[in-house]
Amino acid sequence: MAKRDYYDILGISKGASDAEIKKAYRKVAIKYHPDKNPDNPEAEDKFKEAAEAYEVLRDPQKRQRYDQFGHEGMKGGAGGFGGGGMNMEDIFSQFGDIFGGGGGGGFESFFGGGGGGRRSRGRRGSNLRIKLKLDLKEIAHGSEKKIKVNRLVSADGVTYKTCDTCGGSGQVRRVTNTMLGQMVSASTCPTCHGSGKFIDKKPPHVDNTGLQSKEEVISVKIPAGVTDGMQLSMSGKGNEAPMGGPAGDLIILIEEIEHDVLKRDGNNIIYDLYVNFVDAVLGTTVEVPTIDGKVKIKIETGTQSGKILRLRGKGVGDVNGYGRGDQLIHVNVWTPKKVSDDEKEMLESMRASDNFKPNPTKADKGFFDRVKEFFN
Repeated sequence: MAKRDYYDILGISKGASDAEIKKAYRKVAIKYHPDKNPDNPEAEDKFKEAAEAYEVLRDPQKRQRYDQFGHEGMKGGAGGFGGGGMNMEDIFSQFGDIFGGGGGGGFESFFGGGGGGRRSRGRRGSNLRIKLKLDLKEIAHGSEKKIKVNRLVSADGVTYKTCDTCGGSGQVRRVTNTMLGQMVSASTCPTCHGSGKFIDKKPPHVDNTGLQSKEEVISVKIPAGVTDGMQLSMSGKGNEAPMGGPAGDLIILIEEIEHDVLKRDGNNIIYDLYVNFVDAVLGTTVEVPTIDGKVKIKIETGTQSGKILRLRGKGVGDVNGYGRGDQLIHVNVWTPKKVSDDEKEMLESMRASDNFKPNPTKADKGFFDRVKEFFN
């Protein structure tokens, strides 16, 4: 089943402001909140769907990538929900303050019922950022890279004790008597910040949050067609959070390595081929480089300088999955800057020949007509 458009899910236009996005998400979240729709799997799916849309559209970089590439741009961990791995607890932890109340207790406070017994997971781990260099072939076909990162992870040998303020729940509750009866509100515990516990003992190499730095090898799938400066993110692959909170993301900045002779133009590859005057007149077969290796192409008799040849499917894969671009070969007839006396004499003898006088026809299109022909 195809994924729904994020803007349609929230019922907003593509030009919606941040405030409009937040307001729309709040409205949908209230409608499908699990506490209002107990034992309703369809409502829970819509609740998660709305949270996924909000998570992408509230982030300017993710929103820009989504607007440009659609759901395909969110693949490979490109969005926080890209792998569909965020559960209900993640949603309440990250977006619980959408209704106000601070500290992540907003959902529970709004519905006055403790959110079905959910416990706050404490603060989120920080993001990690790395640069990843890719050559043109890796970008054209997509690739899988193994990268080393140093990230903070939960350490062994750490013992904890329960928070006395919240009794380990991570929340403090307040009961207010009103004319409609008792109203219960909940908010994140100010003492333990929602974790429900404190560090009791730890090894010397572990910091005061119970974390230690560890080198890990992470496999990253890069979709075909990424561009220089594009950012991908892998949810939960950043630094882990103290006391078991949700981990941050791994942000991957793409750097495209420039090819020696091939130039990228969107999904197409451009190559400038130079042939000598004799080959252009008589025709020949030449070898040209492509992303996938060298191929032979035929230069027809009487080829004019500026002619564009096309190698279909030899370009870059489309990031939205719509096949590959082409390789366009610009033929340039090389004019020697110096000639010998014998060569000069030979050329002078041809100068007067009617066959060597320019005589363009309608079939001999100009440069702009040729470019328009290929790109329309």
